[in-house]
Amino acid sequence: MDMIVTQSLCKTFSNKGVVVEAVRDVDLRVREGEIFGFLGPNGAGKTTTMRMLTTLMTPTRGSATIVGRNLFREARRIRQDIGYVSQLGGTYEYATGYENLVQQGRLYGLSRAAARATADRIVRQFDMAEYANRNVMTYSGGQKRHVDLGMGVTHDPKLLFLDEPTTGLDPASRVRFWKVIRDLRERGITIFLTTHYLDEADQLCDTICIMDHGRVVASGTPSELKREVAGDVIGISMDTAHTSQAAALLSGVSGVCSTEVAGDTVKLYVEAGEKALPVLLPLLVKAGIPIKRVEMARPSLDEVFLKTTGHAMAEAEAADAGGDARLGGQA
Repeated sequence: MDMIVTQSLCKTFSNKGVVVEAVRDVDLRVREGEIFGFLGPNGAGKTTTMRMLTTLMTPTRGSATIVGRNLFREARRIRQDIGYVSQLGGTYEYATGYENLVQQGRLYGLSRAAARATADRIVRQFDMAEYANRNVMTYSGGQKRHVDLGMGVTHDPKLLFLDEPTTGLDPASRVRFWKVIRDLRERGITIFLTTHYLDEADQLCDTICIMDHGRVVASGTPSELKREVAGDVIGISMDTAHTSQAAALLSGVSGVCSTEVAGDTVKLYVEAGEKALPVLLPLLVKAGIPIKRVEMARPSLDEVFLKTTGHAMAEAEAADAGGDARLGGQA
């Protein structure tokens, strides 16, 4: 069963008389039981898309089914089958984590006894016993995010939306949080995850969709996306005075898909590194270009992002800073 299917989903806003297309003709398909990663910088349209899929915002046009239900006609029933953890979280800081979990269960219609039993289970499942009975205001960022996540699954949703859940966490907390997400998937919950951490998407996601300026620009498994860039990436370091000459010399070699210069390194995207290196290096030696260092690796998701959007993720984040403000917080 497909948990999410969208066709030509769009959302436009009017800002001081100017129509802004935040989401443009987005087609998505999320399969049951997978972790689906939604990548892109701030302002790319990720959060707007998620708000539409979670019934918090009405699309301008297009169609969508969520957990087999029509987004436009069955929003109330969809809400019964999904969980949503926003970037800002939803805990009440003057209550304990346990009390937040119980209250969430009550909001979903559980009896007091059932809500407490559910909270007990989540505390055990998420290893929260050490701090569950302290006020949330005393929690670390990672502890608070565990409570947020627990509140999102109180009603045993079939589909869980996580909007940049590890933003601001230290590396160790992020890794612990990844384990909890994997455990939820093992329990049969489908995960829709937005993130701008490429390593997070690579570690967690079965399928990845890259969004930029409101459009889907690439989708597939992490391995598929990396293969689309090239088979291997070769980095050859030299004096910067020679990089332009080397790039021009090597760009026409058979098996070299593309080249770029970054500082003192010429980066080559090649079909097969083990075949390309014995050809490339003698050409540089013959041209009298001294080589300092040679490295070969598989493409990273950052390189996938660069090839599909024309800029690296960090550059996109800087360029789109303030995007949420331009769209009234809806980017």
